[in-house]
Amino acid sequence: MLEKTEQKFSEQLSEFQLQLNEDQLRQFRMFYENLIKWNEVMNLTAITEESEVYTKHFLDSLSIVGLISPESFRDISVIDIGTGAGFPGLPIAIAFPEVKVTLVDSLQKRVKFLEDTIQLLGLKNVSVFHARAEEFARIESEREKYDIACSRAVARLNILAEYCIPFVKKGGYFIAYKADRLKEEMDEGRKAVSVLGGRMDQVISFRLPGTDYNRTLVQVIKEKHTPGKYPRKAGTPSKDPLK
Repeated sequence: MLEKTEQKFSEQLSEFQLQLNEDQLRQFRMFYENLIKWNEVMNLTAITEESEVYTKHFLDSLSIVGLISPESFRDISVIDIGTGAGFPGLPIAIAFPEVKVTLVDSLQKRVKFLEDTIQLLGLKNVSVFHARAEEFARIESEREKYDIACSRAVARLNILAEYCIPFVKKGGYFIAYKADRLKEEMDEGRKAVSVLGGRMDQVISFRLPGTDYNRTLVQVIKEKHTPGKYPRKAGTPSKDPLK
């Protein structure tokens, strides 16, 4: 069954112009097995069926290449805010070993899972931090440091923007993974993005290869420095979103 799943996964990735070697496929297999093992004792994901994990977590995480070409994922830095069980950051780290990936999550139990998975997979290009985004962005060495900030977290665009844009260097990108219907989010998110120093660059919607699962990626380019007062103190962005 797993061999069939991996074959389909490879075929789906080929539509994104991505090809994984045997070691990378083995790492995804170990990631899946560890995810299921830990999920028995803590809530990491409601998606546990093998083919669905490969499609709705692994393939979906790598759909970022619809905006940033695979050739561009070399010697760049990516931060994944609210990474949860490691999505999209860990699949990006596996597929692109030359990329430096930082994972940030506010729940210590999830961080323990991520640390265990990183060690199990032998990943050398990943760091993980237990922190709230609002507090982590106050660390000078982390602020406006990254080429790409991304998030698959379940939050509206204007909230995600305040969490993520402060980490992006000028000329870099914030990329939000969203569902396919988000006109209202886009309308309320544009001002927030502008206030934080960004500009809506492009939005693409598509169906994940070989599935009926729709995905929209929103790309924001960082044009100006984020004002020092952002992000606001912990909890404020979600309670009082920028509008």
